[in-house]
Amino acid sequence: IVGDVIGKFHPHGDLAVYDTLVRMAQDFSLRYPLVDGQGNFGSVDGDPPAAMRYTEVRMARLAGELLADIEKETVKFTPNYDGSMLEPSILPARFPNLLVNGSSGIAVGMATNIPPHNLNEVIEATIAVIQNPEISPEELLPILPGPDFPTAGFILGRTGIREAYLNGRGMIQLRARAMIERQKRTERENIIITEIPYQVNKAKLLEKIAELVQEKKIEGISDLRDESDREGMRVVIELKRDTVAQVVLNQLFKHTQMQITFGIILLAIVHGEPQMLTIKELLLHFINHRKEVVTRRTQFELEKAEANAHILEGLKIALDHLDRVIALIRASKTPKDAKEGLMAQFKLSEIQAQAILDMRLQRLTNLERAKIKEDYEAVIKLIARLKEILRNESLLMKIIVDELKEIKERYGDERRTQIIEEAQEINLEDLIVEEDMVVTISHSGYIKRNPISLYRSQRRGGRGKMGMTTKEEDFVEHLFIASTHNYILFFTDAGKVYWLKVHEVPQGGRMARGKAIVNLLNIAGGEKITAILPVRVFEEGKYVIMATKMGVIKKTDLMSYSHPRVGGIIALNLVGGDQLIAAG
Repeated sequence: IVGDVIGKFHPHGDLAVYDTLVRMAQDFSLRYPLVDGQGNFGSVDGDPPAAMRYTEVRMARLAGELLADIEKETVKFTPNYDGSMLEPSILPARFPNLLVNGSSGIAVGMATNIPPHNLNEVIEATIAVIQNPEISPEELLPILPGPDFPTAGFILGRTGIREAYLNGRGMIQLRARAMIERQKRTERENIIITEIPYQVNKAKLLEKIAELVQEKKIEGISDLRDESDREGMRVVIELKRDTVAQVVLNQLFKHTQMQITFGIILLAIVHGEPQMLTIKELLLHFINHRKEVVTRRTQFELEKAEANAHILEGLKIALDHLDRVIALIRASKTPKDAKEGLMAQFKLSEIQAQAILDMRLQRLTNLERAKIKEDYEAVIKLIARLKEILRNESLLMKIIVDELKEIKERYGDERRTQIIEEAQEINLEDLIVEEDMVVTISHSGYIKRNPISLYRSQRRGGRGKMGMTTKEEDFVEHLFIASTHNYILFFTDAGKVYWLKVHEVPQGGRMARGKAIVNLLNIAGGEKITAILPVRVFEEGKYVIMATKMGVIKKTDLMSYSHPRVGGIIALNLVGGDQLIAAG
């Protein structure tokens, strides 16, 4: 196959040709493989295919639909690279393969990246455009909701799909399918990956996870196993005891190719020129292509039918005057004389006369004579039908729709990739385990946090534990318990309020002094923190009470402080040198 392709159509390296052939046989590369292969054609782990001498291929049944009716002059043929033979400039294609299997490529100053789609959905959308040419791209979205990748997985949100379908460009997020599985015996949780994003190398993905664990960027993973087999993909990530599986999963989505961005570029060659197209324009170009193919096919079949009818008319004339025809042929010296005699005596064409001379004697029986008449009547009906198709565009479009429905019924299958309605952003909090912390703040403005487990309960008094080391004349002023996802509000004597998440407070040992708050907050020079307020959740019905040095008191809804700003906001206006001294 590779040798034939290089010799006849594509005079380039054999590796490029073989790689193309291999890709068409890979069920993880093409949504609907066009080649049925026997042998090793690589894997989703990036394993290379066997050398071409070890593999065998044949066209898949669906690929035959791309070539259907090519022998009926349905497409233009152009000379190949050396002019020794002709090749089709485009395939007849009974289904829009460009959308169904997608395409990816780079040229000078342009690129295309059309994702694969579900055959059923593409055909339904095509039929919808045929039946209602005025249909808007917006109305096509429910029929063709989005790409459908061979490796399944998830598409996050519909915004990127909509942009791509309406404008020709868009970005979508692809995510692996992973579930959290609890082990009954050990009470630990495992993360099971069964589907990965399109074009992601599974082996490299696992290497990246192992690397992140080794570098301690992801903690809580105890083991990583690939249990994939012929039945399907299964990657097991074992977690340590008391590890929160959802947090680890969020970290994997954030830092590995378990979640990727796929850029859609609907650029295609239209009449020899590259054009950026919307989804409706793509379907319209395919429909116009099919109209031309079916028209040329009908014209070809009409010419064949008329030629056949012409011959049958001659045979009918011969059968109607059988004795005279036989006598004329017997009296002729040569076949040429017989042909000329038939043409002259019965006003036949050369083709008709030759067909009579070529006719076998068995066709002179009564049954064969009746069959010739039946064939003639059938051909006359066929000619009338073909002419009606060429005259009536609605009839031609019905044929296109019927052929599309036949393709759908024969090759269609269920959608694999699931589209999630809303793309949820992975926030920093999603990557951090929510646990209670003991926050300690000294009078001089040093802050730190420690896990609550560090302060274990003591019995019979005990000697106590050091909670914080302080400088001379400094002391612990605030100590409270708050979750890593909670806020701490810092009020200054200038009447401003600043925010800090508990997980943003540096964690230190029991003997550590902590870090100066002024290094964590964007506090203006000369301001001093006078009040600290931990907040678990901002909600209606809760208030902050503030008091100043000159006796002014203010009550503000807690929700007023629910939108943090790096530079802080004014909590209350102070006049005449007044200072905020307390808040709660």
